[in-house]
Amino acid sequence: MNVRTMIVSFAGAACLAALWVACLSNAGATSFAGSRTSVEEDIKTVAMLDTKFQAATKVHDVAAISNALPDDYILVVGNGKVYTKSDLVKQAETKEIRFEHQEEINQSQTVRVWGNTAVVTALLWVKYSFEKGENKGKVVDKKLWFSDTYARTPNGWRYVFGQSSIALPEAP
Repeated sequence: MNVRTMIVSFAGAACLAALWVACLSNAGATSFAGSRTSVEEDIKTVAMLDTKFQAATKVHDVAAISNALPDDYILVVGNGKVYTKSDLVKQAETKEIRFEHQEEINQSQTVRVWGNTAVVTALLWVKYSFEKGENKGKVVDKKLWFSDTYARTPNGWRYVFGQSSIALPEAP
């Protein structure tokens, strides 16, 4: 499977998941009382929230990570491993990983909003080293695509589901 096929397959699966969530979240009212905003405002808000979440992850901001995620949050990474909110909070608390990079590349972030659901897609550069455990000293440096799904709640947008691709091959 070539890179283009992988990206198209990943993007297709992420879009189908996002549309399914959008349909569920729009089954009732189109928005929560008091949360009437324009799509442009929603896009700006969700983009800012996702960028802040990436920054919080990089610096191990336990409070920000915990506040951003609902208790039933999950992240599915390219190798199929599933992480929960507790896993991400624990990772931040123990500082097992030291991030050098955890940021989106070249303004690749795109936010799409469907009613009470938003999906952020971007190319991410992640470079980190293991500070503890059996992988101590190992450095990981990769680029990957991700899709983060947000749901509008009575208390604002919440990051409810994340999915990332496998590491992209090095550019020739």
